[in-house]
Amino acid sequence: MPGRGLRGPARRPALRAGATLVALHKPMNVLSQFTPEGGWPGLGGFGLPKGVYAAGRLDRDSEGLLLLTDDGRLQARIAAPGSGIRKTYLAQVEGAPDDRALGRLRDGVALRDGPARALAARAVPPPGWLGPRDPPVRARRSVPDHWIELVLGEGRNRQVRRMTAHVGLPTLRLVRVRIGPWALGGLAPGEWREEGPPPPG
Repeated sequence: MPGRGLRGPARRPALRAGATLVALHKPMNVLSQFTPEGGWPGLGGFGLPKGVYAAGRLDRDSEGLLLLTDDGRLQARIAAPGSGIRKTYLAQVEGAPDDRALGRLRDGVALRDGPARALAARAVPPPGWLGPRDPPVRARRSVPDHWIELVLGEGRNRQVRRMTAHVGLPTLRLVRVRIGPWALGGLAPGEWREEGPPPPG
């Protein structure tokens, strides 16, 4: 069941010469915009370079890699839901991700806005480099939780959460760790660094 935006390999994203690209580890409960809204803080308090804007978004209740740039063309390409740029997520899910559930994620599930599938889905050990979430995850003692890694070739609204819920694995915590050639690396929540053009290949 092919998902939208997965018709072929994507062209590698290119950064315009002289443009600024920033990788930020967006914390939980921060909006992917500079202005606060609805009582939630925005990106204005992180000391980011002037003139950059988020390339795509990361839900308020999700964490991890957010790219910001003053290259409008690159910004639009990363933000486009069907860009084909691969995005990698770590999801802490409620329940046991057995082969059947992971296979359904790879084969494709039917969501309200169309079919969706993961390019890769596998169980992984808890990421030891990732500190506790603030606020803490509310896990149930009677139901185990595990971590899975998902790679998507598109970026629809709350897609990972909807896909895992569809196969009986509600997402408790979601962390984006890679967008195309750019990775979260060792950034702590709220930290950022300037990135160069993507490496060739």
